[in-house]
Amino acid sequence: MGNGNKVEFLVAICALIASAMAVYMAWDQGRVMRAQQHGAVYPVLQVDGYVSQRGETTAVGINVRNSGVGPALIESAEFFVGDEEAQPFSRDITALPDGFELSWSAIVGRALAPGDTVTPVDMVWPAGILDTADVRDISEDAQNWRLEICYCSVFERCWKTQKIGRSRAIPVKKCERQETDLFEQLGLENLASELESLPDQEAPE
Repeated sequence: MGNGNKVEFLVAICALIASAMAVYMAWDQGRVMRAQQHGAVYPVLQVDGYVSQRGETTAVGINVRNSGVGPALIESAEFFVGDEEAQPFSRDITALPDGFELSWSAIVGRALAPGDTVTPVDMVWPAGILDTADVRDISEDAQNWRLEICYCSVFERCWKTQKIGRSRAIPVKKCERQETDLFEQLGLENLASELESLPDQEAPE
């Protein structure tokens, strides 16, 4: 191999190395940019239960807050008492005392914006219905509640929440959209129960 061929060979090798470095730098820059894009829309759902006094009433419920920086696209929600899924999710499952007023909000299919909070279930007992022992028992039962909410970012990265108020959400490959919302179902069941308990009215003559 002559000197000219050696020089051409070295130039070719240098060009190949430079091209490889340019490709790697472009790939690495693209990876960093993708990470920045995902980080800019990263949702973080926090699920907290509460047992609180509101004047003379007692309230029990669950709050879901997006503490992240991007919208949380909620695809499914499943409620567990211990390790058993509550099917259907109703006041009989959680063994709560009767006499409460129920408020609910559907969450499946909701896009929860950063900083927003939704209260999927809120139960309020009037004064005199619950005593101190009842409130203590409800608080202890709530320690076994688990609300698994599967949600995704706008880039289809997904997570699932775990035990209420304690565990961070874990990454999952994808979320399957539920057809029905368990809190909406709870509200409809409660409404049907209230209608059934109403006394029969005589038809007007």
